[in-house]
Amino acid sequence: MSAPHLRLGVNVDHVATIRNARGGHHPDPVGAAQIAIEAGADGITAHLREDRRHIRDDDIARLKAELAKPLNLEMAATEEMVRIAAATAPHAACLVPERREERTTEGGLDVAGQHEVLASVVARLREAGIRVSLFIAAEPRQIQAAVAIGAPVIEIHTGAWCDALADKRMSAAQAEWERIRHGAQLARRLGLEVHAGHGLNFATAEAIAALPEIVELNIGHFLIGEAVSRGLAHAVKTMRASIDRGRA
Repeated sequence: MSAPHLRLGVNVDHVATIRNARGGHHPDPVGAAQIAIEAGADGITAHLREDRRHIRDDDIARLKAELAKPLNLEMAATEEMVRIAAATAPHAACLVPERREERTTEGGLDVAGQHEVLASVVARLREAGIRVSLFIAAEPRQIQAAVAIGAPVIEIHTGAWCDALADKRMSAAQAEWERIRHGAQLARRLGLEVHAGHGLNFATAEAIAALPEIVELNIGHFLIGEAVSRGLAHAVKTMRASIDRGRA
């Protein structure tokens, strides 16, 4: 029996980064999202950061209003972001750690250490009809904490594995791969839906697509980088083919 279709979520944050470098309205992350969907994306991810360094409030409103596919809102677990999510009602919200000085999201949420705060946020988002996921490392302690606070979905942080492969630290890469593999298996046994993302390229996405427990990959920076030289539609179609090969 074949494994279920693996969903591809395309993150359009860095289309907004390019736009904001010059100001104005071009390139438009909503237009890029539409191209990605036409090329095979199953949904769109956008991170509304507290400092609005790339995606802005009006981008989120337009993405929700204009897209035919699900919108996944990445967000910090703050009162402001919970209010915005409840008002916007995206299909999904992925809670991520956020620090002003970081270039991108670094590391996963400490769900075990922030149990009370995150439990409250998860409950409020679920009451608003939003599917909630937690962006975490594939550590048993964090996976078990995700279950305890009532989150239905986790997204496994794949950045350390991708970095180790890129640096040719093969023993570290193998250790990270085993952690991801076992974490995905544990999460599925505990009843969680399992997603993955961060740092993935064509080759690593194809490899991780072979893990049957994972049902969604969210990929952004690499695809936008490929789009600069080869076009966004080509990049998304190539990624779609890569993960389909891995899943097969």
